[in-house]
Amino acid sequence: MTTYKESGVSIDRADQLVNRIKPLAKSTFNKNVLSEIGFFGGFFDGRFPSYRRPVLVSSVDGVGTKLKVAIDAGKHDTIGQDLVNHCVNDIAVGGAKPLFFLDYFACGALDVSVASQVVGGLADACRKNGVALIGGETAEMPGLYSENDYDLAGTIVGIVDKTKVIDGSKVRKGDVLVGVASTGLHTNGYSLARKTLLEQYRVDSIVEELGETVGEALLKVHRSYLDLIGFVTRKFSVHGMSHITGGGIVGNTVRVIRKPHEFEVHWHNWEVPPIFKMIQAIGDVPEEDMRRTFNLGVGLVIIVPSKESDQVIAVLRRKGEKAFVVGEVVR
Repeated sequence: MTTYKESGVSIDRADQLVNRIKPLAKSTFNKNVLSEIGFFGGFFDGRFPSYRRPVLVSSVDGVGTKLKVAIDAGKHDTIGQDLVNHCVNDIAVGGAKPLFFLDYFACGALDVSVASQVVGGLADACRKNGVALIGGETAEMPGLYSENDYDLAGTIVGIVDKTKVIDGSKVRKGDVLVGVASTGLHTNGYSLARKTLLEQYRVDSIVEELGETVGEALLKVHRSYLDLIGFVTRKFSVHGMSHITGGGIVGNTVRVIRKPHEFEVHWHNWEVPPIFKMIQAIGDVPEEDMRRTFNLGVGLVIIVPSKESDQVIAVLRRKGEKAFVVGEVVR
């Protein structure tokens, strides 16, 4: 006789996890959440009286092989923040306000402590972004994942009034691309970063150029730009925005500056952070690969009329942001 537990899956551990994460998830709830964690689906009240023409906006993503760095470093409380913030930014650049989030956690052998830390990070970021964590799925799959490995993905749903959608349709020749600094690699390029850095260093190696360990540099939390985006769009004429993820500045900005418009990036207008310089030097990575793989220190691009660009940068700097011109629309 072979039991489910003997095949590598523990329902008891799954129940323990649900009991641990229920209060974490409930701490993100608001009046629109109509269901308890553990039901078959998450229920969210769809009445939006303050929106004349409500449009729902959704996005799904993961955190890639940054997970492997977290696993190697034994630090699991920030990877959930990375995921939520990444998804929040993806819909915020279209003008949307995030409403609710669902996660998917898969592993080889469920470690309740590790999974609880991951979900704790999810809940922390959801609270900070005003998002309800209304549900998720945990899957224990021995044979597909090794015992200590896990994967993480999530889906976000937000809302924007149709009249306030920011989709790049207002972009014009002469517009300026204002960049806002990232906190590091965010959640992209980790396969290349790991191949170069972790063949020479351990995650706990302290590197003088970085002023911290390699693991600390690589695990810096992917920041949320939600509040900053809301501030800028209220005060200025924003024609478009791009969240700089996989594909780099060009690969993401072409999503909002579309043909027949073209733009140029002024690559030497800002100081590229040391972590990117290390990756390029150690791996002898071509410049083109660096530009297509990493954000190179720019996490958000805001496209504004040229007459407003200086003021946008000045206001952002007064708020403590590193902001600078990264390019312009030339056609």
